[in-house]
Amino acid sequence: MVITFNELRRIKDKLPSGSSQRIADELGIDVETVRNYFGGRHFDAQAPVGVHYEKGPDGGVVTLDDTTIFECAMRILNEQK
Repeated sequence: MVITFNELRRIKDKLPSGSSQRIADELGIDVETVRNYFGGRHFDAQAPVGVHYEKGPDGGVVTLDDTTIFECAMRILNEQK
């Protein structure tokens, strides 16, 4: 999946408080890994695998090889409707 960096950040910003921890708990991963997935720079965490950033317009392009975290985030957003 390919998305702009700014769009990925907009999705993250729409998530309710505590969503990063919820996603981490559901997937059994570290919360810092979830934050890094959405463009954070938490160096103590393991870098997310399958996320590739390329500089360019609108924050650049992000290629998501593994969309599991993205799908959890979208499910949480859909629950808010």
